[in-house]
Amino acid sequence: MGNQQTAVSVKTELDRLTAEFFGAVSFEVGKVPAYERIRSLFIDSGLLIKNVGATPEISTVQEFIEPREAMVRRGDLTRFLEEELSEVTQSFGNVAQRFSAYSKSGIMNGSAFEARGMISTQFILTPTGWKISAMAWDDERPGLSLPST
Repeated sequence: MGNQQTAVSVKTELDRLTAEFFGAVSFEVGKVPAYERIRSLFIDSGLLIKNVGATPEISTVQEFIEPREAMVRRGDLTRFLEEELSEVTQSFGNVAQRFSAYSKSGIMNGSAFEARGMISTQFILTPTGWKISAMAWDDERPGLSLPST
């Protein structure tokens, strides 16, 4: 890939990685999510950080996948859809970042849920192409809401 990438080609690749992540965690009733696809999107030591409470939940890719697979296997989580609503992406050479508004909805233990929030994703260019190095997110709650567009 080298340093000859154009800003358009970098943005296209980061769009693809982001869409693949949302696609890998989303699934309809009667289907199973493609959690294993997440591994190919991240660097080996990549982190996923759920920061919606007082203490961040910091996970490796494996630690992120395992409890979700277990919830699906047990039948606790029967549907999940996560979509990017808007984004701002910046890149400089071999590093990039993306701030995404998202919505998520699903069925957990027979009850529907939905939420929105923001994800901050960092990307790095590796010898095998662009990869996600870290992803951190927070959900809306009283006193914290997405800016109106």
